[in-house]
Amino acid sequence: MAQVADRSGMRPHGSKAELEARRFHALQLLDQGLTLRAVADRVGATPGSVFRWRHAYRGAGPAGVRAKRHPGAKPKLSPAQRVALVQVLLEGPQAHGSANALWTLRRVAELIGQQFGVHYHPAHVWRLLRTRGWSPQKPARWARERDEVAIAYWRTTTWPQLKKRRSGSDPALS
Repeated sequence: MAQVADRSGMRPHGSKAELEARRFHALQLLDQGLTLRAVADRVGATPGSVFRWRHAYRGAGPAGVRAKRHPGAKPKLSPAQRVALVQVLLEGPQAHGSANALWTLRRVAELIGQQFGVHYHPAHVWRLLRTRGWSPQKPARWARERDEVAIAYWRTTTWPQLKKRRSGSDPALS
């Protein structure tokens, strides 16, 4: 089965096992005498990738072409700084100059910059907070005029009467 080579420079799709199988298949095809370009076209890779796989196999054996986990970018905050960040956040935003008691991503990003000298874009702060066990919360907004006694009375007296009337009037509505 011939695959089209992806020359976009992006990591190919597939599981770790599928990527390794593709590399080992390419090495088998090279052993059969096919050219780099022919193997690359067959396995859906670039000739440069096939060349690297062959070189890695010759240098380290099968371990040289095994799939490796990409480590990602180095964290901007150390583990100790992350623990300290949680302690600072638990003090609340008002302890750090905010007018109300709500942490926003922008406020947390600014706090990280002030406390640790590290810049985080507000859109990425949520990832950092999520790794520390925090989750987004939306505060409940109630009108100042809200009358809890009147609401409780309505729920216990008026609402049951409305429900009874509705269920008896039209069977299609109940």
